[in-house]
Amino acid sequence: MLLVNIDHIPGRELEVLGLVKGTTVHSKNLGRDFMASMKTLVGGEIVGYTEMLQEARQIATKRMVDEAEAMKADAIVNIRFGSSSVMQSAAEVVAYGTAVRFKD
Repeated sequence: MLLVNIDHIPGRELEVLGLVKGTTVHSKNLGRDFMASMKTLVGGEIVGYTEMLQEARQIATKRMVDEAEAMKADAIVNIRFGSSSVMQSAAEVVAYGTAVRFKD
């Protein structure tokens, strides 16, 4: 599955299949929360949260790809990621794009 964040694939004619998306909600655990609060005192990257969001993006991307594969897509174009706080201790990550099939 080809994944691109542009709206076309140079040199390829595309048939648009539709919107595909993947989402996940991850919560922070007590250990990460404690370490994050300590890190805010001295500044710098909060590695535990960075890792949590990276894992969430991977899960959301896989779910998006699974949806595109079910549509028999060859690629997903115009991919975007978003995130939001669902509640104080949880964040949603969404990956979305347009599933396409190559016209060859």
